[in-house]
Amino acid sequence: QLQLVESGGGLVRPGGSLRLSCGTSRFNLGNYAIGWFRRAPGKEREGVSCIGSSPDNTTYADSAKGRFTISRDNAKKTVYLEMNGLKPEDTGDYYCGIYLIQNSCPASMSLTDFGAWGQGTQVTVSS
Repeated sequence: QLQLVESGGGLVRPGGSLRLSCGTSRFNLGNYAIGWFRRAPGKEREGVSCIGSSPDNTTYADSAKGRFTISRDNAKKTVYLEMNGLKPEDTGDYYCGIYLIQNSCPASMSLTDFGAWGQGTQVTVSS
């Protein structure tokens, strides 16, 4: 069964940084585009960033541009989301998922086009 595992969340002050990891030991992650989604309290899960099987293929939500960086290490079967300049509105549960359509990122991240979700990792930005 395809399933990813997220980690790296925590409590951080505004302006701080976190690096989230998305990995698996069960299959070759390098063949897939991987997306990060956030579910803020009381809101639907929304796309934050995506990286294709080619690491230069990346997309970001407007809220993430200039602050977040997505990358991948296929040897470690891991995708990272480096988050800098965190704001309280970045608070939420973060999930990674495989893009089920193709191995390059879509122009718009639709939740139903991604799968193999893990349990998520919680990020709280608060002073």
